[in-house]
Amino acid sequence: MTPTNRRFFILQVAGAATALSVSAAHAQSGGPKLAETDPQAMALGYKEDTTKVDAKKFPNHAASQNCANCQLFQGKPKDAMGGCPLFAGKQVAAAGWCSAWNKKAA
Repeated sequence: MTPTNRRFFILQVAGAATALSVSAAHAQSGGPKLAETDPQAMALGYKEDTTKVDAKKFPNHAASQNCANCQLFQGKPKDAMGGCPLFAGKQVAAAGWCSAWNKKAA
């Protein structure tokens, strides 16, 4: 291997390693934060803060309901954000709520 080829190979390996680490960090973060203005979020009445849910529009909502205690929440108990299969690739607030809320089994 000539010095030029060796440098090229090392640069390729370094570039690939950087790309993999960035990709892993993005996967670990779970994706971007879900906006309340997202069409799917609006359709399900998603709010980042369960205390801001419209009681007239969602009469079955209770203040004790939030994404963190929903069966669909994929974050850990202490996480501020977590995944939800209803909003693929986006993170929901643990303190949030949507009309698909379903009590997590104990």
